[in-house]
Amino acid sequence: MRATLLLFSILSINALGHADWLNFRGPNGSGLGDGIKDLPTELTDESVAWKIPLPGRGLSSPLIVGDRLFLSAASGPEQRQLHLLCFDRRTGEPLWERKFLATGRTMSHKKTSVAAPTPASDGERIYAIFSSNDLFCVDLDGNLIWMRALTLDYPNASNSLGMASSPIVAGDTLIAQIENDSESFAAGFDLLTGENKWKLDRPNAANWSSPTLLQLNGEDVVAMQSSKGIVGIVPSTGSPLFELGDGAATIPSSVAAGDRIYIPSNGLTAFKVPPDGGEPTELWNESAQRPGTASPLVLGDKVYVINNAGVLNCANKETGERIWRIRLKGPFSGSPVAANSDYLYIFNEAGVGQLVDLRGEEGVVVSEIELGETILSTPSLSDGALYIRSDSHLWSFSTP
Repeated sequence: MRATLLLFSILSINALGHADWLNFRGPNGSGLGDGIKDLPTELTDESVAWKIPLPGRGLSSPLIVGDRLFLSAASGPEQRQLHLLCFDRRTGEPLWERKFLATGRTMSHKKTSVAAPTPASDGERIYAIFSSNDLFCVDLDGNLIWMRALTLDYPNASNSLGMASSPIVAGDTLIAQIENDSESFAAGFDLLTGENKWKLDRPNAANWSSPTLLQLNGEDVVAMQSSKGIVGIVPSTGSPLFELGDGAATIPSSVAAGDRIYIPSNGLTAFKVPPDGGEPTELWNESAQRPGTASPLVLGDKVYVINNAGVLNCANKETGERIWRIRLKGPFSGSPVAANSDYLYIFNEAGVGQLVDLRGEEGVVVSEIELGETILSTPSLSDGALYIRSDSHLWSFSTP
């Protein structure tokens, strides 16, 4: 009987893990919800499961932990009111809301928001950072565990256009890039106390890209991107493992697949990283595969890139050779997501959701929906549902 209960518990934990979406672009920052099932195969009015109003704006994506959905927002004339929200992911019912006042600078470009960075989670706690450099840790019931007013420690760490890099959890460390024109750094924070485990100086240049995770010898390695290139670090110590110094984009983020990383650099460049770090090997570079704002997506044996003209390019991930391309309705601020090789989901800035069927010789847009609201964020996925936030609402789509 005990063995049966233990097996049931393990299966339940594994099932929960498949449904979770714990940071920007989901697992490892990849945009790929591996193991997520039963996603909608059309985007229509009939596939809207629920729609709820939000108390403020934001570019952040929803997090999914079990049957709960978490989201950040900012409100008020100067966006000084910071919100953390929790909903039942199945029904959209609000479960709790926590409000904080910003301690740092809240200036930002009118297109973006103080709630631009997507929070991160370790499955037990939510870590939310805002453009004001206020960092909060709450448990799943919204109880405050710790907070850091990073502007008090680093008063010049700000950007007049607003910060947007999203943090990520690797092992027992929260990694965040606080990168700007004056006091630029990256730091690893203790998950339980919020104290610095390490701090690294970073290039003094505005940077909105987010860290991503590689797997080397079964261990997580964090790849941090900037205008100078890529640095791979040990998440618990910040110790460098490899470096690529040929420059990189500061808006679209890199994506990793195992020990390979695809970098928005001189178009798109693929590298293979040695198991123990060291100098990576360039596999290919394609100047024509240049991402716009949206980050690239690796899916199966292909890599997908959306350029500034709204063209979706599909290329061979081993060679970079283009296989097909189609024009979507852009422009895009968010990035595409997928769960398998059947469909790709993307929403443009005008609020038009597009579902691309990937199963044929080339991609085909098979479904569209116009939400009529500005969307600057990236969708999140969970078993049976897709979630997207607009300027005013949070939406859930499922199979009718």
